[in-house]
Amino acid sequence: MKQLVLASGNPGKLREFAALLAQFDFDVLPQSVFNVPEADEPHCTFVENALAKARHASQLTNLPALADDSGICISALGGAPGVYSARFACEGNEPKSDLRNNAKMIAQLAGVTDRRAHYVAVLVLLRCADDPQPIIAQGEWHGEIVDTPRGDSGFGYDPHFYLPELKMTAAELAPAAKNRISHRGKALAQLIAMLRQDTAI
Repeated sequence: MKQLVLASGNPGKLREFAALLAQFDFDVLPQSVFNVPEADEPHCTFVENALAKARHASQLTNLPALADDSGICISALGGAPGVYSARFACEGNEPKSDLRNNAKMIAQLAGVTDRRAHYVAVLVLLRCADDPQPIIAQGEWHGEIVDTPRGDSGFGYDPHFYLPELKMTAAELAPAAKNRISHRGKALAQLIAMLRQDTAI
């Protein structure tokens, strides 16, 4: 099997990507196996941050690399928190906190009637660090923000991310159901379709 480094240490992502990419003869390994530190994410777009993470991992391992960047964009907040979703409420070197992030989001939406929001996931696969034509896949998941959290599945903003057509929040969905319709699920499906057409990887 061909080795592919995942520019993440998230065990859930590793299992998901490893299972889906096995059909392409990839052995997906986390960057921690190679002692690759986390890359900086200085950019204001998901695709630039995903590219930076994939390039960083590929440069330090000399292997093909896969990275993702994701977050939630809220219409009434001008697309915020966007790429800053994980650290939305952080000040200084504070650790990430879903609870604080959600509290800040709800506070900023107080009195706002437009509650439209969507999750975004961007996946970038590089054949090598200086790949001039990276494989880029993107998925979006549209819903709206509710003040009262519901459900105990998922993570991040899921308890407040309401799906009108299902009459449920993302945190009320079973994991398998969520994976089929989520932003990351859609991006993965797009990536798989693109890999099936790619002969250079």
